[in-house]
Amino acid sequence: MGWKTLDDMDLNGKTVLTRVDINVPVKDGVVTDDTRIQRILPTIRDILEAGGKPVLLAHFGRPKGERVPAMSLSVVRPALEAALADIIDGPVKFAEDCIGGPAKQAVAALEPGEVLLLENTRFHAGETTNDGTFAASLAALGDIYCNDAFSTAHRAHGSTEGIARLLPSCAGRLMQAELSALEAALGTPQRPVVAVVGGAKVSTKLDLLGNLVEKVDHLVIGGGMANTFLAAQGIDVGKSLAEHDMTDTATEILTKASEAGCEIILPSDVVVAREFAAGAAHEVVAADACPADAMILDAGPDSVARITAVFETAKTLIWNGPLGAFEIAPFDAATNAAAAKAAELSAAGTLTSVAGGGDTVAALNQAQAADRFTYISTAGGAFLEWMEGKTLPGVAALGA
Repeated sequence: MGWKTLDDMDLNGKTVLTRVDINVPVKDGVVTDDTRIQRILPTIRDILEAGGKPVLLAHFGRPKGERVPAMSLSVVRPALEAALADIIDGPVKFAEDCIGGPAKQAVAALEPGEVLLLENTRFHAGETTNDGTFAASLAALGDIYCNDAFSTAHRAHGSTEGIARLLPSCAGRLMQAELSALEAALGTPQRPVVAVVGGAKVSTKLDLLGNLVEKVDHLVIGGGMANTFLAAQGIDVGKSLAEHDMTDTATEILTKASEAGCEIILPSDVVVAREFAAGAAHEVVAADACPADAMILDAGPDSVARITAVFETAKTLIWNGPLGAFEIAPFDAATNAAAAKAAELSAAGTLTSVAGGGDTVAALNQAQAADRFTYISTAGGAFLEWMEGKTLPGVAALGA
């Protein structure tokens, strides 16, 4: 572990510049899902209890270096105050800029026990270009830098990478939990390791698949991606979603897996239908027997039995992407059944399960399995890039 945590820092009396991800969904000026806000509360609480003064750095939307009123973090402030009601007595303080006079004055006025939120870092072009002057302007506001935004750690921005090189730095509680979970899943995992990778396209997950076949013992491929692999084996997938121009690449991945001793598990039976609609007429057929006028929309029961059997022998599970078109019943059956088994084994303590990615979290929530997984990552792109074996600038800078 090349990075420090809050426990390694003397925070008493210090201004702690804390990078958080509160880029939450908003409708009609109201936050509709405060999950990301809830996930940063342990870090803020621990900084306050250690005598530090948290100053929150965050982005909201993509203003592209311009001051866009509709993307002001002030819209998030009421939800942040509500979440912090049990931790602080008064309102969340707010500065109308993240650098310069307004920020300096707000930091200087901050009292112990208070929390300050600075305006959207992306209102400045220097944030996304990782401009040294911008990063220095941020660093000048505090004594210690704490990164609690793993979900932005794959970007070398001023508030994620540049500032970490200018101040004593550490990981916040959420970042610490993410890194510890991912290290347990891919760095030094208990074997056997099984990975589930689903989704529509092979082309978007080439690096991921290429890295995983060298790291895991079993790789379950589902969703539209599985259709491309079936097609690569000469199987007619009818009107199914498939990237026929990627079949050579799929074959290369199969060969690489074989050489690495990784078993790739593709559907042996599939659920097919003539239309993608709720309650559409459907049937289960062998994977190589898809009718020419039908689409493969889910893995079949034999495939699910094989997947769950592998889960029962595994010690570690990494999950990214659904096994079928989970958005519409009955094509969510395979994802739901596999998720339920993974959740059961995790709850029993025999399986360490780590999952991440937008569709993945939605699918596991729908299956009512997410709360029993060992760890659910809130990150999208950063989670994928970690799984791909890439260095994340925001994490690397913490160890600099």
